[in-house]
Amino acid sequence: RYSKVERPGAAAEAPDVEASTEDDYSKVFGKFLRRGINALNPVEQKLMEDRFTTIENAAGVGSGAAGGYAVPPGFRDKFVEVMKWYGPMLDEAELIVTTTGANFQWPTNDDTGNMGAILAENTQVTEQDVTLGTASLDAYMYTSKLVRASFQIMQDSAVDFEAWLSKKLGERVGRILNNHFTTGTGTAQPDGIVTSATVGVTGTGSFASTGGVSYDNLVDLMEGLDPAYQGGAGMKFMFHQTARKALRKLKDTQGRPIWEPSVQAGIPNQLLGYGYVLNNDMPTLATSSKSILFGNIEQAY
Repeated sequence: RYSKVERPGAAAEAPDVEASTEDDYSKVFGKFLRRGINALNPVEQKLMEDRFTTIENAAGVGSGAAGGYAVPPGFRDKFVEVMKWYGPMLDEAELIVTTTGANFQWPTNDDTGNMGAILAENTQVTEQDVTLGTASLDAYMYTSKLVRASFQIMQDSAVDFEAWLSKKLGERVGRILNNHFTTGTGTAQPDGIVTSATVGVTGTGSFASTGGVSYDNLVDLMEGLDPAYQGGAGMKFMFHQTARKALRKLKDTQGRPIWEPSVQAGIPNQLLGYGYVLNNDMPTLATSSKSILFGNIEQAY
């Protein structure tokens, strides 16, 4: 900038492109894809050259699986995609936004084993300390993994390939987040809500007919929760689709289905008066698996 010569009245020079920001590079790259190399001024060309690396095994139009299917005939301008539901944990859990990527810690206390006492006249009061602990939300960095795309597919694709690819990469991250938030081990990855959930009841139903779940199991599960945690609008079940299939077959002692289909638009189906969350990262119905959760997910996780 210091060596730049000002020439009043002369044709304005092309604006400098700062290589220090990804936003500037994205703009130049988009200009290159849509208008070609001749549309770039020398500074922009230099920025592109600095970022150039040898590309191998890149997505392209030459092979259908590598990207050719994204360049359809003129009458076809959409993808046929394989869909897989990746879960609700980001919608159901409490979200805490921090200013840094450092581990997030807070103090804890369990004083439920202590209670007050009757104090006799002229008697010294006894002491009972409170015990504090600590808990931590550790920080992890996730990636969608890298997808290389060729010059041709970016130009020839009938759809907005850049926007479509961004959506796909976001879904990849969404899948791994939901998986770890549900069943993460807590070692070198987040602690999943299922992993730390206390076992409230062990099912005794028939696996042949109802996947091992009985009506009494659900009642015991609900009553296994301390009354201090019950009540409020946030109480709900969470389970895998295979568990939902089994639950829809359950009947109470009078032979009536306990599944309550909604008869009003916008109101979800209910189970024993409570809503439910479908999460296919939950364990399927199997021996020794935590197949069904009940409680307030936002308060729990």
